[in-house]
Amino acid sequence: MKKVLVLYYSQTGQLKNVIDSFISKLPDEEISVHVRVIEPVERYPYPWKYYEFTDEFPEAVHMDGCEVKEMECLDDYDLIILGYTIWFLSPSSPVVGFLKTEQAKKLFYNKPVITVIACRDMWVMAQEKMKILLDALGAKLIDNVALTDQGKGIYSFITTPRWLLSGKKDAFWIFPPAGILQSDIEKASRFGARLNSALKCDKEIDGKPLLSGLGAVDVNGKLIAAEKIATRSSNIWAKIIKLCGKKKSLGRRVGMSVYSAFLVVLVFTVVPISMLLRKIANIFQEEKLRELEKKYERPSGK
Repeated sequence: MKKVLVLYYSQTGQLKNVIDSFISKLPDEEISVHVRVIEPVERYPYPWKYYEFTDEFPEAVHMDGCEVKEMECLDDYDLIILGYTIWFLSPSSPVVGFLKTEQAKKLFYNKPVITVIACRDMWVMAQEKMKILLDALGAKLIDNVALTDQGKGIYSFITTPRWLLSGKKDAFWIFPPAGILQSDIEKASRFGARLNSALKCDKEIDGKPLLSGLGAVDVNGKLIAAEKIATRSSNIWAKIIKLCGKKKSLGRRVGMSVYSAFLVVLVFTVVPISMLLRKIANIFQEEKLRELEKKYERPSGK
């Protein structure tokens, strides 16, 4: 009997739906699947209030993690599936918090791991950070699956915050609904079906990708440069805001208000100009972009 552990933290419930679909065709009489939800000691609200949401920015960016509850009844597993969402271009704080525990060190050591991401359209740098966390645990990342929102580009700058701060994800004005298409979530069951066959042939032992050829990820090379710039900028601002005060302090609120104003100005001035310049530049570096896409689409590939 093969044993698979599924770990995730889902604040809005969307990642839970993705995971449910992902594993729907995985278990049978030869494969058991144990699902465990990562629980923060201090629960995060949903919908967020504005300052509760922004209060998490510095710690999320610096991957400090949060305190999480210890899990009970864990076993020795043949494969671990780790689902996570993106907070401020980093893996969510509850997931980071769990991966920094002693329990995770024992659980992940020398185990094949598949990461499953549900997020907006910018996840590449967060996955690079996740690779560092898994490597520190001695885990072996063999696959990555990323499902992204239907509202691409600048639309998601509006639809995603609206969803997180109000709980509303429906279409409005010229904006599409927030979140991943339901059809894309349902199609995620193909990954579990492939894993069912692979586990029965002991393919997880080889440490090679099991989900190649299934469209597990689709990296947009034109966004990579923007992601890297945004990540560097976030690191700088996170340091500044931490200096303004601790969580829930007035200084922290002032710092985040200034940063939020900076982002608004950026989105409506610098970002459109930058996007235009990148489109022009990308015409002359198509080969380089394709190489970058292949690099960040590993291990599973498009």
